[in-house]
Amino acid sequence: MTGLGAVAWPPAPIRTERLVLRESEARDREAFIEMFASPEVRTYLGGPRPRDELERAVPEVPGRRPGLFVTELDGAMIGMVALDRRDAERPGHVSPDAGEAELGYTFLPEAWGHGYAAEACTAALAWFAGARPGEPVVLCTQVANERSMRLAVKLGFTEVERFVEYGAEQWFGVTRPAP
Repeated sequence: MTGLGAVAWPPAPIRTERLVLRESEARDREAFIEMFASPEVRTYLGGPRPRDELERAVPEVPGRRPGLFVTELDGAMIGMVALDRRDAERPGHVSPDAGEAELGYTFLPEAWGHGYAAEACTAALAWFAGARPGEPVVLCTQVANERSMRLAVKLGFTEVERFVEYGAEQWFGVTRPAP
């Protein structure tokens, strides 16, 4: 996460009731490829990428960067949660300086509908609130992605605005930590 500040990375694995959020490892490579190649996962993310291209492009240890948590269930990766800085050139900001922390999440289809994304995102947001007290977090998702919009509201994000980006209407929200 560019501009994460004086936060040690990676943190110790975060354990929830059912999940572990941790740094990426080589054993996660196939799950990353599956997510990027999946038509279901990539419906609102620009479409699937060709598997052969991914096999060549995805590094041995994919996703190893500050702010990206692999979400693990029973020892296997089921998705990822990321906190990144929102690019100042993109629409949607709550700060005049832009560069807000932005939450993103992607899960394999077999993990959908079990509450794993909400559990993982809640844990990542709690970690971020402890690491960067008082800092708001933003989230942007296509209006057409009803599952993602429901999750955003469940996580406590409130709508700030809507705009068109990437040829689709986007929902932009913010959550602010309790004082």
